[in-house]
Amino acid sequence: MLARLQSRPYAVIALGFIASYVALDWLSYVEPFSPAGITPWSPSTGLSVALILLFGYRYIPCLVLSVAAADGLVRGFPLPPGLEILTGVVIAGGYGGMCLILLGPLRFDPKLETKRDLFLLLAAAVGASAFVASCYVALIVAAGMIDSAQFGPAMLRYWVGDMIGITILTPFLLVLMTRPRLPKPAFEMLLPLALLATALWLVFGFVGAYRFQLFYLLFLPVVWTAVRFGLEGVTWALLISQVSLIILIQLSGQSTWNLTAYQALMVVLSVTGLAIGALVSEQQRTETQLRMHQEAIARISRLSSMGEFAAALAHEINQPLTAIGNYVRLIRSAAVMEPPDNARVAEAAGKAAEQVHRAAEVVRRLREFIRLGRSGTGPNPVPQLMEDAASLCRTEYDRHGVKLGIQFDRDLPNVLCDSLQVQQVIVNLLRNSLESITEAGRRDGKVTIEAERQGDKQVMLRVRDNGPGFDRALLGKQITPFTTTKPEGMGLGLSLSRSIIESHGGRLTIGGDTSGAEITFTLPTAARKYEVAR
Repeated sequence: MLARLQSRPYAVIALGFIASYVALDWLSYVEPFSPAGITPWSPSTGLSVALILLFGYRYIPCLVLSVAAADGLVRGFPLPPGLEILTGVVIAGGYGGMCLILLGPLRFDPKLETKRDLFLLLAAAVGASAFVASCYVALIVAAGMIDSAQFGPAMLRYWVGDMIGITILTPFLLVLMTRPRLPKPAFEMLLPLALLATALWLVFGFVGAYRFQLFYLLFLPVVWTAVRFGLEGVTWALLISQVSLIILIQLSGQSTWNLTAYQALMVVLSVTGLAIGALVSEQQRTETQLRMHQEAIARISRLSSMGEFAAALAHEINQPLTAIGNYVRLIRSAAVMEPPDNARVAEAAGKAAEQVHRAAEVVRRLREFIRLGRSGTGPNPVPQLMEDAASLCRTEYDRHGVKLGIQFDRDLPNVLCDSLQVQQVIVNLLRNSLESITEAGRRDGKVTIEAERQGDKQVMLRVRDNGPGFDRALLGKQITPFTTTKPEGMGLGLSLSRSIIESHGGRLTIGGDTSGAEITFTLPTAARKYEVAR
């Protein structure tokens, strides 16, 4: 989203910002204090900070124009022209300077991917809003618009309004613009919304001093959302809480001081929720990176094993090949003799045949080893096999936005297999499905692993996706090595998977149509194998 907006002309973005600034200022113009119209909620300030952090210092002049436009259209130019320009310069200079310091020497990242970035934003907001508030109120005091005795309450009101605007709207916009994928709506989200509605009902359902004590009930849904959905989720929760709070305060007819007090509590709530959300998001990213590193180590380990297999094959087969060469030279020399030494030829040919058999045996043994022999065979629960394999691929699926589901019948019998081998088969199939979906550019990608009983002797597993499906030329044919439809594929994944399944006494087949691919394989139940063993 951000890249598309950044490609728009400067004038388009500037006009859109000015219009949005004026609209937010009009919507938040509640309980104005003094002729200057100071309100305890300034979402337009949060919009301004987000704009400069995302699009750069070139838009700082737009803030001056936005302040003048909002004062004219919303407040009817309450300040003299010179003072109007001066206050706009103070606001733009304060928050523009804050953004320049963040993006410059402090190296702030607007993506808010670390606790440091969030801390820098909040700390800078405290200082910049205090500077702007004090300068703005000092100017209107000097102009005689309010009494000097009102400097403190007016400054507090201005500071709280700007702080709530920055802590609520700025992180929301930064996350919305910089995240490639936001949390998808889920039934679980209804619970914190219900808790929020209950907390607001309790806050405004009681009179007297209890209202401020009951306000802390709002921490429950906000903290819940932060812990469950991280920074991406808590920014939505805070925005909904703030808008709901303002609407209810207006409907309940709270006094001006109560509104400022509620907003001050809201600042504390937003800082708490953002801090928890940032911690949770950073922990989730750390876990994702750790999982990706583990997968990379597993791939490196498999590649290392393939190298060891190749070295072992070269070492083991070198001796019989050398012996075969010697015997062939001996046969040639004996055959060209006058007369030919048939006895010597026969003896050398026999020994050469023995070495050929020896070389074939070496290849067979190493081939069985490479095909992952069944030394670790044992009874395994099917749901566990599916979940373990899916966990190895879930990171890649989440990164590409493809949904991965697991379905299985109840009371499935255990299957007798090497769990690592079968997991490797499922992983190969899942990655093939992911590659086909991403290469096709499908945004609604979905892959499902299914398992069901097939009689008393077998369990059938199926990997189904909604990708482009297999090439019709491959359907119905035997799966052989080096057969692939991928431009850079080696054609070994399905072949290796077939070999593993067949070595367990099962069968792997491919199917599907243009609406998706379907790969099915069977595994024998543990009871069947034990009966055979007896």
